[in-house]
Amino acid sequence: MEPAMASGRRRTVDEGTLHVTSVFQKTGDHAVLDHVADADEEVLVALGYKQEFKRDFSLLSTFSVSFSVLGLLPSIASTLSYNLAYSGPAGSVWGWVVAGVLIQFVALAMAEICSSMPTAGGLYYASAVLAPEGWGPLCSWITGWYENVEFPWTGDGALLANPGYTAQTFHVYLLLLALLIFEGLLTMNSTKFIGRLNVAGTVANLVALIIFVIWMPVGSINTPKTNSNTFVWTEIINGTEWPSGFAFMMGFLSVIWTMSGYDAPFHLSEECSNANIASPRAIVLTAQLGLYLGWAIILVIAYTVQNIPDVVDGQYGQPMGSLCLQVLGPKAGLALFSLNIIAQFFVGQGCTVASSRVVYAYSRDGALPGSRWLKKVNHRTHTPVNAVWFVLTLGALLGLLMFASPVAIGAVFSIGAIAQYVAFTLPIALKLFVVGDKFRPGPWHLGRFSKPVGIVACGYVCLMVPVLCFPAVKGADLNTLNMNYTCLIYGGVMSLALLWYAVDARKWFKGPKINVDHLIHTQVLDGQGSEVNQDEISFDKKE
Repeated sequence: MEPAMASGRRRTVDEGTLHVTSVFQKTGDHAVLDHVADADEEVLVALGYKQEFKRDFSLLSTFSVSFSVLGLLPSIASTLSYNLAYSGPAGSVWGWVVAGVLIQFVALAMAEICSSMPTAGGLYYASAVLAPEGWGPLCSWITGWYENVEFPWTGDGALLANPGYTAQTFHVYLLLLALLIFEGLLTMNSTKFIGRLNVAGTVANLVALIIFVIWMPVGSINTPKTNSNTFVWTEIINGTEWPSGFAFMMGFLSVIWTMSGYDAPFHLSEECSNANIASPRAIVLTAQLGLYLGWAIILVIAYTVQNIPDVVDGQYGQPMGSLCLQVLGPKAGLALFSLNIIAQFFVGQGCTVASSRVVYAYSRDGALPGSRWLKKVNHRTHTPVNAVWFVLTLGALLGLLMFASPVAIGAVFSIGAIAQYVAFTLPIALKLFVVGDKFRPGPWHLGRFSKPVGIVACGYVCLMVPVLCFPAVKGADLNTLNMNYTCLIYGGVMSLALLWYAVDARKWFKGPKINVDHLIHTQVLDGQGSEVNQDEISFDKKE
């Protein structure tokens, strides 16, 4: 790569030879470089953005963040009341296999897009670029608002240790605030520190998982220690008022909720070295390990659970805590559940990292109130510190819903599974049905399997979105406490976002905002790049 010349010559960047699908394809423009850039920076510049982060993430550290977000044991713990309650042990076991395998198609299709567009904006940027002419801003706006911000939750460990203790709501909220502040202090550090922290988090999650898988059947206080093969593999216990097949699919919520962190490498790609290969590999690796290791946890639960109603509707309000006490007894059960809480902390930390990058990318394009402040990158840590604290402030505000009712706080979480997978699938559908040959596969691609994989991914999500909106009961049994509020929350949030776009945002939001020097309306280049004279061809610089 040639350095910029003293005479004012600048070198154009050809997106085609870099194997990226860029916003420049819609304008006919090309980015301009005036300095020596490495391969990762050149790819990012070709996508329309300048390099602001340090690329201190490797494949291992990028995978560690996504695996921490996945948080298999704590994530399964938080949704245990769905799969066991809806379809019993056999439904949980086979449901994980069916849903988990289908989720691999979504992950593979996402990884292919990531290799072609490795930006922090991720799915939001992809939707803008792959949308039909004139629809880019709306598609990116919708996708961006689907990418919800997650925040950590806390377990009732004190209640498990002392059944006589009554946890007050403000106790839980103060603990939540303390955790949010602590996670903020960790996440506001440099990329290198965050990478090492999440490697430690991955180790903690794996250690907790291994201990759980071994300790539960070996240390069981029940006789016999495990359930029969017939019970585990064939007993589908329909806990809903719908047909068994439909109840089986409703139990997929646990799998979908758990397997939703593998998009993190996409959002971290601007901080990752060799991003157009390492990031998609991290996506696929996270999804694959989630499938296999998650199934191991489900099998252990199915083989050791004794009383399903006691686990699902136990007095402690924590199904996993009730399960540990039921299988291991008070002391050992509390110890194992404590490991789950530690693992959950790293889940929250990973979510904060990934969510802050989403907020940063959206603000960089001016899509959020206060974008000028949120898009700032700290000059010392080279990370979006303002976005980190914005995400945690949202978590604190949403946590106030716990003072309303369990239904209110549960409604916030109910939108998560659907919102994320719609965001995952929208750019896949655009690539499949709209953009055609204009999509340039990156160095990591699916080849001739790209279209079949995309079709399965889109079909699966389209099937599951309505299924996840149904309550477990119907008719006279349906009331305000057991109603599924997903439609209300999901529809309400997106209706407000679309109304905002129709009334105001469409006037100023134009999708990805180029912030690098670029040629204006020039002929598409042939070859790797060429030198252009600043005096002969005009260029534009967006700040």
